[in-house]
Amino acid sequence: METNAIDPTSAWAAVESRDSRFDGRFVYAVASTGIYCRPSCPSRRPNPRKVAFFSSAAEAEGAGYRACRRCRPKSAGPTDPERAVERARAWLDEHLDEPVTLAGLGEAVGLSPWHLQRTFKRLTGLTPKEYAAARRVERLKSHLKKGDDVTTATYEAGYGSGSRVYEQSDARLGMTPATYRRGGQGASIRYRVTDSPLGRMLVAATDRGVCAVTFGASDTELAAGLRGEYPNAQIREGSDPALESWTSAILQHLDGEDPRLALPLDLRATAFQWRVWRALQEIPRGETRSYGEVAAALGRPGAARAVARACASNRVALAVPCHRVVRGDGDAGGYRWGEERKRRLLALERQAR
Repeated sequence: METNAIDPTSAWAAVESRDSRFDGRFVYAVASTGIYCRPSCPSRRPNPRKVAFFSSAAEAEGAGYRACRRCRPKSAGPTDPERAVERARAWLDEHLDEPVTLAGLGEAVGLSPWHLQRTFKRLTGLTPKEYAAARRVERLKSHLKKGDDVTTATYEAGYGSGSRVYEQSDARLGMTPATYRRGGQGASIRYRVTDSPLGRMLVAATDRGVCAVTFGASDTELAAGLRGEYPNAQIREGSDPALESWTSAILQHLDGEDPRLALPLDLRATAFQWRVWRALQEIPRGETRSYGEVAAALGRPGAARAVARACASNRVALAVPCHRVVRGDGDAGGYRWGEERKRRLLALERQAR
């Protein structure tokens, strides 16, 4: 039960800004994960509609939540390295519009550049440079969603020029800033549906690259799923030389040819999701890794659940091979397009080795 003594608006503001001054005053719990954290936890911010606030760790555990392994909300307080990294995060947040060197950041927070880089990545999963880039994108998205024009949003987010944000828009937004501001409205997506060894397969693309590879029982189901993912885009069935080429590459890959499927992708994702997806692309065909192994490879040994969520959010089957990630006990585990299809796909890949 949410505690009445806690003002939800103020508490959420502290959580959203990762304000360590509120550590010890309350914890926040996330219904979708069953985990509770301290306000300064470096994890990705949850949907505020799924958050409850509690005055103590004991109260959160009494409500059925378990402690976050990353921020350790039951501990007396942050360690010295955690305080240093929190200072570094706060300093970066205040200087997003300035060029920052690792040496300068280390001097500002009292750590050697090497120690800062190592500790920062261990505790946050990102380097200081990656963190600053992700924060600029978060601010850009926030300003665009508020209705700011692209120029205003660009400079308010800390980008020194318009060209810088457009250079990063493909990887971070999956579309240009102006299109993102309109919720995808005006983006043009074409798709085709074809037979495959795993049933009917839809391949969809924008001018920038493949945005969906999905499997289903019927063409109608697949088309409806695509429109659900991109409700404001202009979607049409039809092909062109690029889409034909990408579809052929996928089918050849399924037939055992082209062991490494390399396609241009047009996806919207968080920095962590991109890190997970890139790690999946490094898993050789015919091999698997557990969620925990992928998390450890990313320097986040306690983030197996977050890895699983990143796999579940993947919209481009095969190009991002989330099927190669299995449970720690060797069981295939979940798959967005069905566990049986995942087992068949893994069997096909083992046969092709």
